[in-house]
Amino acid sequence: MFRSLLVAAAQRPQGSAGPPRTAPGPGAAAEALEAQFSCPICLEVFHRAVGIAGCGHTFCGECLQPCLQVPSPLCPLCRVPFDPKKVEKASSVEKQLSSYKAPCRGCSKKVTLAKMRSHVSSCAKVQEQMANCPKFVPVVPTSQPIPSNIPNRSTFVCPYCGARNLDQQELVKHCMENHRNDPNKVVCPVCSAMPWGDPSYKSANFLQHLLHRHKFSYDTFVDYNIDEEAALQAALALSLSEN
Repeated sequence: MFRSLLVAAAQRPQGSAGPPRTAPGPGAAAEALEAQFSCPICLEVFHRAVGIAGCGHTFCGECLQPCLQVPSPLCPLCRVPFDPKKVEKASSVEKQLSSYKAPCRGCSKKVTLAKMRSHVSSCAKVQEQMANCPKFVPVVPTSQPIPSNIPNRSTFVCPYCGARNLDQQELVKHCMENHRNDPNKVVCPVCSAMPWGDPSYKSANFLQHLLHRHKFSYDTFVDYNIDEEAALQAALALSLSEN
């Protein structure tokens, strides 16, 4: 597919309508090729790729494995239910990974996509780039008092065993490893910490809920101040209507 697009662009007549286009450089073309064969979950080149028969989406075998551990799995990309027995090795993708080459992002050596992961992990240039990445710098200390009524949305308590100080990803991992067969209905500590959360609602399938709702942190997408203000306005409107 990628090669056919390049051939079509090269064969386009010079007098065709539209403004002249600048051909993408080798680096951009290599990035596009690598992105085409990257897993949507880990964002790395496919490793032991598998495909879901129903929707046709492809993932690394290891990345998809947690979804196969729940009774009614959903595709992580499109949320369509699928039969775990119809997940098969993506042989055509594996063949393409062995055929296409792309330059290493560090040393620029051309490597087949099938070997890109192992090469990058041992490439001295890549390791040097990672070492030179900007380090996290904490906020300058302030003399202002820290409010004590702010809910903790950074770490959570396991609703099964009470294990504490688990961030969102650690909570998912902990429950998958230690409570996979626990039949109890429990309250999601992540949801209950949110402004719109219901601290009394018990999830019928907590593990599946974790996998499909809390893969990413709410902090990335949510403006808590706006949500809390909206929640207060809704509560005030309800109180006025009742009176």
